[in-house]
Formats: sequence, structure tokens, C-alpha cells
Amino acid sequence: MNHRSLSPAAPPARQPADGPAHGTFATGPADAHVALRERLLGNGTPLTELTGRPAPGPAAGPSEALHAEVSEQLWSRGLAAIQLDEPLSDDRFTALGDFLGSAMPERDPAVAPYVQREVILNLRSEHGRTDDVSLQPFAANYLSLHTESSGAPLDRQPRYIVLMCLAPGAAAQGARTVLVPMREVAGQLSPRALEVLSRTRYRDRPGVPTIARRDGERWVFSFRDFLADELHWSHEGPDAGGPPVGDALRELLAAMYTPAHMRWVQWRRGLLVVIDNTYFFHGRTSGSATPEARLRHLKRLRVV
Repeated sequence: MNHRSLSPAAPPARQPADGPAHGTFATGPADAHVALRERLLGNGTPLTELTGRPAPGPAAGPSEALHAEVSEQLWSRGLAAIQLDEPLSDDRFTALGDFLGSAMPERDPAVAPYVQREVILNLRSEHGRTDDVSLQPFAANYLSLHTESSGAPLDRQPRYIVLMCLAPGAAAQGARTVLVPMREVAGQLSPRALEVLSRTRYRDRPGVPTIARRDGERWVFSFRDFLADELHWSHEGPDAGGPPVGDALRELLAAMYTPAHMRWVQWRRGLLVVIDNTYFFHGRTSGSATPEARLRHLKRLRVV
């Protein structure tokens, strides 16, 4: 994968007299997070596995016990993991989404072939590596660390991502979901970086929140690693001569890919994982093409 450094001809951050500073950030090959990312998402860094608690009753039984277990785990750690004997039916799966909030319709035309009931997305690893971003969730590519819908207004960012495994794929495929606690990332950042990021947001995205924001006593992020693509930002603050946004973003990315406190999900049939999008970054390691009979298959709901 190619990573572009900032072009010498790229315009510097500018501070209009009557508005926020504007600028562009792009990853350079010497940035600290690049090697960390390649090792982690290329399956070169072993992590502690997230294991699911045994299901509170059979998958075909009443929903109340399952919902209560999911709720308790989310309340205590912002993450729920439950090992079911068998995957939930579509009715039970969507009922869990209704319990947590409102499932978001999957309206992107690129994913329409993978959608059931307007809200269930079937993540099947049926493509090899591809540069088509719309197909990468269904391909062998790794997915960089991110929060879901980071470029959308808060009311259109899901609070929960619900994932359930129907088929884990071939053992050698290796694709795992990676979870990184925001609390630990924030703890690695300097006060200056947090201050800068709390005043910085994606540019030309109406209503999008700042990259970092306070929620009570904790820091919450709305951000994704753009890989080789440019990130166009705006910054509101008193910084003279242009804010050090690039430095803050590099510090954030390096903290996101530092292995301490990360966990990964080795998928097994019936494993149900619910991620609070305000507590964790998530991504996926690379996989490999497998025969049709051994495709990895997860079902996903996004819940607001």
C-alpha cells in the first residue's frame, strides 16, 4: 500500500480573518503509526483475544435474558460479547437492535446486494484485495482503525455496532476485528494534542463533531485513519501562525496503533459482539481469499 507524504506544494494551514483555519493532512511514510499499522493489521502483532460469555439461555428462548446481559456488559465496559449456541434468527437479531435503539437503514447503493430487511448488512469475505473502498468490507483488505460514520453529524453516527458470526471462515484466513479503547488512546495524548483535536473537525461536512470531545469525565473521538487519502480539516482556536493540527493527528494515530490495551475478536459461529461507538475504535486485520464453502460471514446492525 502506498502512503503519500505532504507535497511540498501543498498549501499551508491558513487562518482567515473571519473564520477557522483550514488545512490538509496526509500520512507520510516516515510517520510513526505507519509501521505500527502494517504490523497490527497485517496480523504481525498478536493481541489478547476477546472471549464471549456463555449465552444466558438458548438462542431460540426468550429475549429478555439476552437483552439484560447485553445491557449489563455495555453499561460496565462499553462492549458486550456473548457466545451463543447458534446465531440468532433475523427476527431475534433485529429485536436486539430495537432493544438498543433504532437500527439504521443501509441505503448505500454499493452495499445493496448485501442488505436484508433494510437494516441487516451481510459482511461476506467474497472478494480478494481491492482498491474499491465500497467493496473493502467484503474483501480481504484490512480496514483501518476508525469510529463508525465519523464524517456524519452526531445524530447520524451509530451508538452501537452489533456483529454476529454465522461462519468464521477458514482458520488460515486470519481476519479478526480489532478493538481499541478510546480511554487508553486519550491517556497517551498530550494535553496540547487533545486541546487541538477538540477544536478540529473534518472540513466541508456540515454538522460533523470535532475529532475529540468531552463526554463527562471521558474523551470521545469521531475519527478514522484515512490511510493514503488526504484529510481536509478546519480548526477554530486562538493559535497564531496556524494550529499544529498535523502534529496532533500524528500523535493520535500513533496512540491508536500502539498495541497496549488492544484486543481482537477471533470469530466463532454464534459469537455476538456489541461495540459502543463512543468507547472503542475498531478495525479489521487482513484476510485471504477462501473457497465459497469457507467464506467468513458476519451480520451487522448499526443502531442509533
